Amino acid sequence: MKIERETHKLEKRLCREVGKAIVDFNMIEEGDKVMVCMSGGKDSYALLDILLKLKARAPIHFDLVAVNLDQKQPGFPEHILPEYLATTGVPFHIENEDTYSIVKKLIPEGKTTCSLCSRLRRGILYRVADELGCTKIALGHHRDDILQTLLLNMFFGGKMKSMPPKLVSDDGKHVVIRPLAYVAEKDTTRWAAHRNFPIIPCNLCGSQENLQRKQVGEMLRDWEKRFPGRVENMFNALQNVVPSHLLDGSLYDFQNAKATGIASEDGDKAFDKEEFVAPSPSLPGVQVVQLS
Repeated sequence: MKIERETHKLEKRLCREVGKAIVDFNMIEEGDKVMVCMSGGKDSYALLDILLKLKARAPIHFDLVAVNLDQKQPGFPEHILPEYLATTGVPFHIENEDTYSIVKKLIPEGKTTCSLCSRLRRGILYRVADELGCTKIALGHHRDDILQTLLLNMFFGGKMKSMPPKLVSDDGKHVVIRPLAYVAEKDTTRWAAHRNFPIIPCNLCGSQENLQRKQVGEMLRDWEKRFPGRVENMFNALQNVVPSHLLDGSLYDFQNAKATGIASEDGDKAFDKEEFVAPSPSLPGVQVVQLS
């Protein structure tokens, strides 16, 4: 009974968080046809599963179509997704395109293949969305993916940039959405185990184990274990940006900033000591230490 209660709470939380993201960013509208990109990983399974639940109770009408791109990696179990999708009742399409051979031909052995592979995949999926008449393209990136991307861009790209919950493609023709934006990876992992999704391994292409993203992900998980609440605070920070307290002159006019004699709540307390409120412990027995 305890397991059933916890599972029910998990389902409610997933539906609530996905529903909130959809509303907050106006991801899905009346009459939309949403292409749900299925990789065979836990996150895309969870995305489709939760969207199906929300579709059944949503106050608006929208359609779903599941799409998988079979990139012809050696050993890819091509029967798994079609067999699973047939049980859901959702329309689906399998696109066959040998991008694996292209990537292996162009990328030297031992080098990271993800960048080229993702560019090829993106172009193909945009084409398929056009052919199927889809108005939105849904990806299974979750909260942890968004934070990993933020840190990767900071550490290695010199940019304050992450994955947006909703974006218009470079060619201006497609709207890409990430309904799992508020969902923690640990919850998609638990949901996938509960639902017993037929997971397809993500290393069939021979991708390197020690990728920067994997290392950053491990760092975030370690932080969350040692300092509960830190990862959530980082994610909240993405929704509370103060351009006047950064250094980007294109976002705030530092050149013309002058004293006006008018008090401002957003003004910097330049000579005050910074104080940060520690998050409340989320687990019993966890001691929160204030860092000075």
